Amino acid sequence: MAKIELKQPIVEEIAATVKDAATVVIVSYSGITVAQDTQLRKQLREAGVTYKVYKNTLMTRAFKGTEFEGLTESLKGTNALAVCKDDATAPARILSKFAKDCPAIQLKAGIVEGIVYDEKGMAEIAKIPSRDELISKFLGSIQSPITNFARVLNQIAEKGGAGACEPALKEDEAATAEVRAESTAEAPAAE
Repeated sequence: MAKIELKQPIVEEIAATVKDAATVVIVSYSGITVAQDTQLRKQLREAGVTYKVYKNTLMTRAFKGTEFEGLTESLKGTNALAVCKDDATAPARILSKFAKDCPAIQLKAGIVEGIVYDEKGMAEIAKIPSRDELISKFLGSIQSPITNFARVLNQIAEKGGAGACEPALKEDEAATAEVRAESTAEAPAAE
């Protein structure tokens, strides 16, 4: 059996792993300890990220003729592949955060939703909050005005309802009419 035939299933595995991925990141991991690697893999797995080490030549073969071919330039040295099908920012965010305490980890390049990014681009992608965080912030910003409105209505109800507010509204209307009358009386007459 030829060596190529033995490697073909691995090439197919890589191709299947990256197929339909929201994000594919090439990571240099040279110098990472076993304990650090275990911790990193756990964090990635919990976020739904597939993280696997493959030979550069096999990744190059798997990427050839696909949208991931742009990553082959960064396949030098010892590399791993981080892939996520759901959250486009998860691999970059987790790896970047982990790299702060473990300088052996380096994001070399990646493809996020079909666009190739270099190391600097991946650093910017890592700053984007997760989808869940963005949705939470959005819902919070929508909920805030509604909550304030409900609070005002509650205060009106505690003070005796809308009927309790009518005398204050009538006083405001009278004051406004008085100000208007004064401003028209003080205005110089047109000649």
